[in-house]
Amino acid sequence: MDVVLRAMEDGDLPVFFAQMADPEAVWMAAFTAQDPADRGRFEEHWARVRADPQAVQRTVAAADGRVLGHVAVFGPPQEREVTYWIGREHWGRGAATAALRALLAEVPDRPLHARAAADNAGSVRVLEKCGFAVTGTDRGNANARGEEIDEVLLVLAG
Repeated sequence: MDVVLRAMEDGDLPVFFAQMADPEAVWMAAFTAQDPADRGRFEEHWARVRADPQAVQRTVAAADGRVLGHVAVFGPPQEREVTYWIGREHWGRGAATAALRALLAEVPDRPLHARAAADNAGSVRVLEKCGFAVTGTDRGNANARGEEIDEVLLVLAG
């Protein structure tokens, strides 16, 4: 799938909110907001994210302009991490891989780190297709599942 990365706009946030409140997507992502339906907290989170001068956030759009999701790099040097969210209706079409590849071409920082729920094979596969290598595992509190779960740690080296 062809995607375009562009600067985030205020009008993208309602789409992100709907995507990030989708129960099936939330369960798969696992490491989500405590209450994905809390619009106030969502707005506060995005205000902080968008104000962070070290972060690079992009809206992922289809060629026709439809918002597919978002992708970002954040964190201090040597701990920079990637994150992405593609709306469930667009899964399985290569949008996440294309978006992450485009972001990696834009952001030369290395190393870059990533995490994914160990049972989220699709996300791990996207990261590996983009050059990330599994470096270990950890356990983390998955708000979406109400428990600690296994996660995979990955890195994209220089």
